[in-house]
Amino acid sequence: MLMDMKTKLAQLQVFSGYAPTPFDTAVAPGTPQELFEQWLDQAIALQVMEPHVMTLSTVDRENMPDARAVVLLDVTTQGWHFAINMRSPKGQQLDHHPYAALTCYWPELAQQIRLRGPVVPLSADASIADFSRRPERSRAAILAARQSEILESPRDLETAIQGQLYRLSAEPGLISPHWVLFALAPREVEFWQADSNRHFTRLRYRRDGDDQRWERNLLWP
Repeated sequence: MLMDMKTKLAQLQVFSGYAPTPFDTAVAPGTPQELFEQWLDQAIALQVMEPHVMTLSTVDRENMPDARAVVLLDVTTQGWHFAINMRSPKGQQLDHHPYAALTCYWPELAQQIRLRGPVVPLSADASIADFSRRPERSRAAILAARQSEILESPRDLETAIQGQLYRLSAEPGLISPHWVLFALAPREVEFWQADSNRHFTRLRYRRDGDDQRWERNLLWP
């Protein structure tokens, strides 16, 4: 007898990961950037799979939410950096409404990090540098991208990429004008840690407007 979906999902474990270091919020650093780096270093040391992949959430012109995974490229006082093709739906959505959320979840450690705030483009030089450092096939795929348009055949994609590889061999300095490096400058950052007993620890950093000072608060689960 086939198991129904509700029963199948109910039998799955949740929050079974374990962070070896207790989340002592009393000694948390003054900025979320510092705490993020501490957590990221631990995740890397414990070989968490792809800890630099985060979910970017945006809204479209109809205020419908949208989400997809992006790669975190850097964390500075400017914010959390990622790059996108401005011709993509997420690029168009950020151009129309330059606010977003980023979410990182590491199930191996039962940890989650949530950010939200305005998204600002970084300098043209920074975008060019990010594009230029990418492997050749990655640059070719970006140049060939018609993101989210209907693809009639996988052969069409490969043909487009091969065409851009040929262009890159002839013009090694070729840059996509649509490739933009962004920083999400969070107004709120929440660090969340759970355990198998459903004990959740939540620490929120928040600041208002241009105030550079971070206020820290524990939150109820």
